[in-house]
Amino acid sequence: MSSRILIKIGGRAFDGEDGFKQLAQAIKKNPEAEVIIVHGGGAEISQALKAAGRETVFVDGMRVTQAEDIKIVESVLSGTINARIANWLSANGVRCRRMSGKTQGLMRVEPMLTRGGKSMGYVGRIVEVNPQAVLDALAQSELPVISPISEDAGRQSYNVNADSAAAALAAAAHCTDLVFITDVPGVIAGSEMQACLTVEQAQTLIADGTIKGGMVAKMESVFEALAGRVPRVYIIQWQGPDTLRRIVVQDSVPGTCILSSAFDK
Repeated sequence: MSSRILIKIGGRAFDGEDGFKQLAQAIKKNPEAEVIIVHGGGAEISQALKAAGRETVFVDGMRVTQAEDIKIVESVLSGTINARIANWLSANGVRCRRMSGKTQGLMRVEPMLTRGGKSMGYVGRIVEVNPQAVLDALAQSELPVISPISEDAGRQSYNVNADSAAAALAAAAHCTDLVFITDVPGVIAGSEMQACLTVEQAQTLIADGTIKGGMVAKMESVFEALAGRVPRVYIIQWQGPDTLRRIVVQDSVPGTCILSSAFDK
């Protein structure tokens, strides 16, 4: 294993099956890289909750998930979206193993509170990661496709932010790279794309308001991964089948690479 790359796919990062066909091609062309996928699915969750007559409420950028909501959220993430991604990759020649944070205790959580100390309902904060199920799949040349739905010690399901799940798992599985594939090209300061940032530089851009909105929450997951000794974290758009190779060889990866310090290159 020369590279172990965790790819976190946002809900709109790929446009239908074609994007996953390209991803499958890239995976097959780079057999030296072990790949793990963690996915979200916020837009489809919102649609399913709306169809069920449930109101979507966000606090601190996180979806409040009530008892009436968690079964719907789990069905969308661990069922519909997880199966679709695995099926598309499998149809294009990549052996997949479907799982969630509940699989063999992959991610254990406790209830998350708002910054003001209020309940978020069934939203979980990761307190423990046991990556063995993921490592077993990789050892059998299977690509883990992971929904972030996880359990607490009492086996209650919780909704977990997919960025946070990706960061925690990347650290626990000793990944060489964590890649957030998004619908934005990277971190832009002024009018320029930032090809490389240190944690200190990123924190300065947050403090002065250059990095704002949803990107701030994503950066918190970036910092968590780097603190967990993941060497490199990327925020990029998918740029076709050659994207994975460029990550493997660290060759002009499109987007933004964040490092813990200027010396971690």
